[in-house]
Amino acid sequence: MKKPTQPGFFDIAERTTKLTAMGDPLVGLNAEINWEIFRSDLDKIHTKARKSNAGAKPIDVALMFKVLVLQQLNNLSDDRIEYQIRDRLSFMRFLGLQLEDRVPDAKTVWLFRERLKELNLTETLFTRFHEQLTQRGYVAKSGQMIDATFVEVPRQRNTREENSLLKEDAIPIDWGKKENKNMLAQKDTDARWTKKNNENHYGFKNHINADQAHKLIQTYTVTDASVHDSQAIDELLDKRADANGDKRPVYADSAYRSKEREADLAEQNISSQICEKGSRGHPLTEEQKADNHTKSKVRSRVEHIFGAQAQMGGHWVRTIGLLRAKVKIGMMNLAYNMVRLVQLIRRDGIGAPATAKVA
Repeated sequence: MKKPTQPGFFDIAERTTKLTAMGDPLVGLNAEINWEIFRSDLDKIHTKARKSNAGAKPIDVALMFKVLVLQQLNNLSDDRIEYQIRDRLSFMRFLGLQLEDRVPDAKTVWLFRERLKELNLTETLFTRFHEQLTQRGYVAKSGQMIDATFVEVPRQRNTREENSLLKEDAIPIDWGKKENKNMLAQKDTDARWTKKNNENHYGFKNHINADQAHKLIQTYTVTDASVHDSQAIDELLDKRADANGDKRPVYADSAYRSKEREADLAEQNISSQICEKGSRGHPLTEEQKADNHTKSKVRSRVEHIFGAQAQMGGHWVRTIGLLRAKVKIGMMNLAYNMVRLVQLIRRDGIGAPATAKVA
């Protein structure tokens, strides 16, 4: 019978050192992201007056924010993120936790994300991160690539009549009856059906504007799935001029093109690189096709972003309602930018600024 070995004092340190040598990606995030810049915004989460001093003190807001980033990067539910933090040394190290430290449970994670929703903080945090991008020299100066992707939610088994009422922003009477008190909580009244390329989609859309040079998301907006891509462009466009008075050109597929849009961009002195589209009786000329091909070489780079997010499970959310979807999709866009920043720093060999803090 093998004699049991006594765990050594340095066993955990040796294990984590080996994880680093094997390329733990969370090490790069901790080294390059200054998590403290989010604290002033996150502190608002605990401004709610406590009824008493009894009970456990709130877990540090920066740690909880990092839990949401971990959750997004690994496409984990609230229950699974709690389990994985308890189980994985790499997650514990990323959060700065020791074996004896308190781990946030699934309910705590849910409540923290709910406070982000209530305070509408996700877009604020996304914008705050751009301070770091600017500090590291990744300012958007080249073309702005605009596109959208579907983010699906669990499909509802509604009748046609119920769906018709929801489209009119009305709630079916049966859902509000006393005997069905739990039904409404499980019904997503904001998600919508739509069809594209003969495929049905149910849920929401993530509309983004990304910089051509760095493939960093600059702005985003979230709508239900039925909203046409072109309807969100005004919220996404960067209309600012640089020191030379120039504005960033716009790259997008033909779904965004219309006479009104072209006239509007021309009036604002923004170069339109939106692909042209043919119509019945007016097919594209060979010159237009060649021009579209050139534009698409740039525009297609935005698909790399959606591909990276798909690997995070980002084209699917488990939440109910538009406001919660906005939190999850906003965190997905922010988590993508964080990972992308680390990639760019490694590619370009840029050293960490003096203000960067490693957790």
